[in-house]
Amino acid sequence: MNPEAKHIVSELRREFYSLFAAAMKTPVSISSTCYSSNSPIASWIDNRQKLNYVNIYAYTAPDEFNPLRPFILRLAINKSALQFMMGKKLQKSQELNVRWNFELTVLPREILDFLPWIVSLVEARDRVSPSLLQSPPHPFELKVPASGLYNNVWTLEACLLTKIMQPVF
Repeated sequence: MNPEAKHIVSELRREFYSLFAAAMKTPVSISSTCYSSNSPIASWIDNRQKLNYVNIYAYTAPDEFNPLRPFILRLAINKSALQFMMGKKLQKSQELNVRWNFELTVLPREILDFLPWIVSLVEARDRVSPSLLQSPPHPFELKVPASGLYNNVWTLEACLLTKIMQPVF
């Protein structure tokens, strides 16, 4: 990842986590780094007393070898939970939420637009109330893997940009 992309990811992550913490109705802790990704995360305890976390990172980004690679971000909730659990000393009362994983893949300019939607997604999931889920700010495609273990959402623009940049053989 080139230095400009690193700076953009860092700034967007910082801003998203701060706004996320302010918008949530439960306390949110923002770490400086995470063992599994070496990037900060935001974590919270849900109504079932399960520990949840969100991580924002570059899914693809331009670098010195491929300066035309698309710059796409991923927001992951409870993804790679076991790696996270190994790197974080949990209090006895905490148990990691391993039953729910979610990934949102977006362009950098789209991520902050999704903040209210992500908060509503977390609250709807926590309260088991789908009516709390807001309309997404950008159209997206939901991809559910055969295993059905997590939801994978790509904005249409991120999906299109990825398909355009794939080599044709």
